[in-house]
Amino acid sequence: MSQGLEQYQDIIEQLKPVVKEPAFNQILSQVAASVPKSKRFLLKMELKRQSKPSKRAIDLRGMVDGKCHPYEHEGITHFLDDVAIEVFERQVRSFGGYSIGVYEAVTNTENNFRVMHQKGREKRVAPDADPALPPEKQYQAPIISFSGVHQRREERMNFVVPVEAFTELNESIHATSVDISISGLKVKVSKRHLLKPGDKLKLHFRGLEAEYDLHRGESVNYLVTDVDRSREEQRVCLKRLYDKEQQAFDSFLESFIQGNKRRYKVNMDNTIEAIMVKGYEQYYIPHITSVPVFIEKNEDKLTPRYLISNDCNKDSIQFWNDETGALRMGYLFTRQRLQRLLEKPQGQQSTYLYVFTHTTEGRVYFYSATLEELETHPKIKEAYLAYGSRKASWRVYKLQLTDMHPQQCHTPLSLPDTVNDQIRRMNMPPSARLMSKLKTLTHIALLTDISNEWNTLAYQRRKLAKGQLSGLQVFCHPRNRHPAEITPYRFRYQELRRETRFMLRSPVTLSFEELRLNGVTEDLSPSGLKVEMQNPFPLAMGEEMQLLFPKLQKQMHKYGLSRINYEVVRISDDAKVIHLKLAEQEETAKKFFDDLIRSNRRKLRSKGEDRDMAGIGEALRNIYAANILNMAIFIRKDGIELTPQGTTCPSPHHSLYTLFTHLAEQHKLNLYSLYSVLVEGKGFIEQAVKHLRPHNKPAGFELFIAFDPSQESIHKAIQVRVAQQFRDDTQRRQFIRDALNKGKFLAIRLYLTRTGRPDISLLNAELNYVGTYAVHKAKMLEEQLWAIAAVADIIDVTSEAIYRYGLYPLSLKAQHSGATAEPQAAHQSVTSD
Repeated sequence: MSQGLEQYQDIIEQLKPVVKEPAFNQILSQVAASVPKSKRFLLKMELKRQSKPSKRAIDLRGMVDGKCHPYEHEGITHFLDDVAIEVFERQVRSFGGYSIGVYEAVTNTENNFRVMHQKGREKRVAPDADPALPPEKQYQAPIISFSGVHQRREERMNFVVPVEAFTELNESIHATSVDISISGLKVKVSKRHLLKPGDKLKLHFRGLEAEYDLHRGESVNYLVTDVDRSREEQRVCLKRLYDKEQQAFDSFLESFIQGNKRRYKVNMDNTIEAIMVKGYEQYYIPHITSVPVFIEKNEDKLTPRYLISNDCNKDSIQFWNDETGALRMGYLFTRQRLQRLLEKPQGQQSTYLYVFTHTTEGRVYFYSATLEELETHPKIKEAYLAYGSRKASWRVYKLQLTDMHPQQCHTPLSLPDTVNDQIRRMNMPPSARLMSKLKTLTHIALLTDISNEWNTLAYQRRKLAKGQLSGLQVFCHPRNRHPAEITPYRFRYQELRRETRFMLRSPVTLSFEELRLNGVTEDLSPSGLKVEMQNPFPLAMGEEMQLLFPKLQKQMHKYGLSRINYEVVRISDDAKVIHLKLAEQEETAKKFFDDLIRSNRRKLRSKGEDRDMAGIGEALRNIYAANILNMAIFIRKDGIELTPQGTTCPSPHHSLYTLFTHLAEQHKLNLYSLYSVLVEGKGFIEQAVKHLRPHNKPAGFELFIAFDPSQESIHKAIQVRVAQQFRDDTQRRQFIRDALNKGKFLAIRLYLTRTGRPDISLLNAELNYVGTYAVHKAKMLEEQLWAIAAVADIIDVTSEAIYRYGLYPLSLKAQHSGATAEPQAAHQSVTSD
């Protein structure tokens, strides 16, 4: 980079995506308005230089702290490590191709030995450099609300002009406008004027009166709707009061905004926020392991009605299929259980369910008991936990309940209907038929499987009293009374594949050298295939093999096909499901599958397609997004560092609220409790994300937290350990006791997922709108979404952990009351480790 431009690196990054745009000079003038003209010219020359195409191969072998492997792009083979590949792809997206700027960015990554050596030398030369942020400030993340974005009724134009307002007491207030719409206004006012929502003001647009032919004595009446005093001057939001006819002013204002909105720019803050929030939601909801179940209320009776599934929670749903394939999850949601949850205080409407199945004579019997139900049967409680945990079907669930409203199913765009007809159609409310399906829904019950090998072992260490087993029948759900039927719908989100996949089950034989493997196809597209194997797949990703389709053989003969070459691109964790890509040379095979799908389109159902009413899956998703119960955390990748990008906030009644708001700045949460954890001397979050791959199921972890908010130092206030770091259950119990003695004990279940690429098509309407007025901002928004590397889902499991290790109920009472006395252990039936 040219000397003297390092300080403008942020501006250069903003302008990279638009350097080839026709309006580049205009955008440069806007973005770099504060840069001196001489420097602005150098910026332009630097960007033009970096955007020039390059054919130079990059070889980082021995030059970076990472393993390099071949990476081909447009016929050029580079040798790059994972960090360099990520930078390469991001920069290629910015420049629109491989250029000099891409080459320079890839050869200057943070894990490059030359760069690391240079930074180390600068630190030694400049010992007086700014010290690092204190620990409590390092991991602050801004709060995101999935339901906090609202639609604007009309466009707002950024416009600065002097105005004079008169209060109801005829006090004169001089102000400056910030933005303006036909029916609203935002102004900057000195803090010495005490305004509050509900005040009425008479405004004179002094700046417009001087320049345009407006009647100088005519005022416009406004109502104060909001006052923001967080800045040096207060910002006052005003709404027009149409209490008198002012047709001339209305016509002037409408034509003035329409004629000048490109000159002064439309205020897009609301739309920019909406794009980011929708991007976060798109990353989070399809990856949750919880199962949202929608409860309806009829004549004071609560009944489960619908649930929504995704690829990550389908195992939890399928667990409840009986031997006929019928979904029996309704057993869990008895009216008594739901009523008991409703009667609990706000923020505590949750319980834990202990579940297992017993199969006899080909019939599946489901057993379930809540924590409270087990406590009412003390004689058989230990037998239930000891026997159930020894079965392979043992599950522990957290069940949470929250209110909802059917109207939350509609989330219009942030754009007003007046933008164009397409936006107006997209903003139309749901049909009456759809609303009739949702009108009786009143609650969401969120079911989360929190089982893992560590907590299962703790239950298995209980002594099994075989004489008590007959008493377990009280928790068996009778087969002669079927539970309420729950209709499943898939989360509606765009598939990130180039081709639609179609559901087709057909036998297939895989051939590799002398090896023969049998399986069944689950779905296919013209270029790919998903196969469920009879036995674990023994080969690695990247292997090429031939596939034989016995049932499709007759049709394939017409195309001269018998065996088709595929490459393995993904293998499931249990090696029972593989994803295959059609080999490049198989053009005839691709044509065959194209024709097969086209001729059988009526019979084939596309993957994720709703079988019932259009729109209900999306409506349920919108309702759930407005009522998130767990915490979502979004992690971005900056070079080789993983830092928090944003987080949803639990309600003030939530058990984790005090932990994550401890020493947090306004409108942020403090994630120190997650980022301070070290495993074998390395950051827990960094190591966990490093071993994840996109599209894999979320990886689950359990953290034990000792929290003493009275401590001034955050190091002393928060102590965190991963459950696996304890030697045995005795150490885990001691940690819990010590935490309760000194303050609070908290246990959280954390599910981490590596994100893939964002689906920009879902955001196109709003991104195009932003791009119309500021193409560089639209590009920046895309880059911010691409930077999200992982998403975490956090569930509080404190009560279950206390119960698991035999410290219930006295320690639990101490936890809720805030007492610090030594809890009395209640684990006589738990064997020592």
